[in-house]
Amino acid sequence: MSKTVRWGILATGGIAASFTTDVLQLPDAEVVAVASRSDASAKEFAERFGIPRAYGDWAALAADPDVDVVYVATPHSAHRAAAGLCLEAGKPVLCEKAFTLNVREAEELVGLARARGLFLMEAMWMYCSPVIRRLTELVADGAVGEIRSVHADFGIAGPFDATHRLRDPALGGGALLDLGVYPVSFAQLLLGEPDRVQADALLSPEGVDLNTGVLLGWDSGAIAQLSCSITADTPLTASVSGTAGRIEFPRGFFYPEGFVLHRPGREPEEFTVAGRRDSMQHEAAEVMRCLRAGETESPLVPLDGTLAVMGTLDAVRERIGVRYPVDEPLSPRS
Repeated sequence: MSKTVRWGILATGGIAASFTTDVLQLPDAEVVAVASRSDASAKEFAERFGIPRAYGDWAALAADPDVDVVYVATPHSAHRAAAGLCLEAGKPVLCEKAFTLNVREAEELVGLARARGLFLMEAMWMYCSPVIRRLTELVADGAVGEIRSVHADFGIAGPFDATHRLRDPALGGGALLDLGVYPVSFAQLLLGEPDRVQADALLSPEGVDLNTGVLLGWDSGAIAQLSCSITADTPLTASVSGTAGRIEFPRGFFYPEGFVLHRPGREPEEFTVAGRRDSMQHEAAEVMRCLRAGETESPLVPLDGTLAVMGTLDAVRERIGVRYPVDEPLSPRS
């Protein structure tokens, strides 16, 4: 692949705009095409960002020979169809989170990418953050000893009325897939797939989760206490506690500017990284590195890890009684 990687953007919402803004700041990246379900939306987006080609259907973007990789930014209810279309057309894909609506859909995408030898990655920007990478290094080096507990939360106050996508089961509504994917991914980054899953939730009249608590357990003795909400503004913090110390993240743990390491008998150690804390450039740069190296999976965001997280989300939904029309039935891994 040439030095410059040519991106196609599939969807034109807010997350697509944020990603496009960031990737255009990379010296070795171009955005050459955008697609939407309507010509008007695609053209407006293209004019806004100076993108040369705009398509009113996804298939045209997938067939564009000048597109090296597609960023799928649709709502997660459309990830299976959009990412699958691009993979079928031979295009590498970076797909937003939650990766799909359930683990079955995720396994289908992963199977398709692996069968065709194509790159596929979940856009879990948190995993690509230099701060989070430093966290995993410290934990691997034994800075906190053996992990005993992980805490993380992500809640926003809303309110969201019954017509909002977050209240629509057909669109994968609820707090869990939109927000809870971050605390679950944070815990599983450090501890892997849990051995036990417990959960409770307040459900909306439509049947999606409004306020959810999750308790994950591992045979090692570690636990993770996690929560997500679309009815309350929670602290958005995280902590990792072990036998030899603890690490605390301030508000916004999923796009962190730093954290503090506490160890008995020592002064607290603060770790920070310069630059924008909310930049998506790190995940884009990782995708481009993998493409140039001929890698079909990222070691920072491995597909087996994505499947494990989707399995946990399925298990949580099974326990709290949230079902989507695509479930047939849920087949949680835990």
